[in-house]
Amino acid sequence: MARRANKEIQLTSYEDILGVEDSNLDRVIEASLLDLYQFKNHPFHVRDDEEMLDLADSIGEHGVLNPAIVRPRANGGYELIAGHRRKRASEIKHLTTMPVIVRDYTDDEAVIVMVDSNIQRENILPSEKAFAYKMKLDAIRHQGVKNDNADEAAALVGKEAGDSARKVQRYIRLTALLPELLELVDSGKIKVSPAVTLSFLTAQEQEWVLACITEQGTSVNGNVADRLKQHSEEGKLNELAVELILCEKKKAPVKVILPEKRIRSYFSEDYSKEQIEEVIYTLLEQWKEKEGEEG
Repeated sequence: MARRANKEIQLTSYEDILGVEDSNLDRVIEASLLDLYQFKNHPFHVRDDEEMLDLADSIGEHGVLNPAIVRPRANGGYELIAGHRRKRASEIKHLTTMPVIVRDYTDDEAVIVMVDSNIQRENILPSEKAFAYKMKLDAIRHQGVKNDNADEAAALVGKEAGDSARKVQRYIRLTALLPELLELVDSGKIKVSPAVTLSFLTAQEQEWVLACITEQGTSVNGNVADRLKQHSEEGKLNELAVELILCEKKKAPVKVILPEKRIRSYFSEDYSKEQIEEVIYTLLEQWKEKEGEEG
């Protein structure tokens, strides 16, 4: 687990990403956990799961081998940029301090480092990646990096995780979903692809979709999401239309099994299987014609 924790920070790569040269301003200190504050709008959840307990056991035995990265706060203490999980693991083991590297990053530089230090973690939720990518894209645009080309900027955002520009843009679309719908994406009840399509609906339309899902137990697949979006674009999507689209029931195929013993009771033994079938089809055709005449 300690080796996996080591991969959380790749200090040398940040200078390349940000164009920041080594300086004498960097300081390594043993900071009180009480002085370490969460990154503003931190998109990655810190969960007390099995991996966290493994990390805590490793830190309890060996200490924090890789210092966290922080920057000074105007109101005192330090803002965590990379190292939220190490801080929580240290708290679990009742430690009071942990080593940190203090750097004077700007807001945009801090966002880029924060995202890139977490984006390659295992088991990242769609919502985490969505908001992380949005934060990094905004930071890149603030810096004016490739701001003239949206695809190039998105490609730069996804480079660290190996995601294409299109994939980055699709994840960012998820931030337009209602929080409750995004939770359904995180839980796997709605797949990412149809969720991206739902993100183009208005907030009111999404409310109707959410109500139908939660109250009637319906689900949203790609086809349903496409129909909802099409109706929305045509100005035809209302609460009733949402319910009809989501709750439309497909007719189950009719399967009829005729017991051979019962069928044989109508025919003499010298009738073959083919002859019996021919008689049945002939009678059905006659019945169909009669129904048509009476209708």
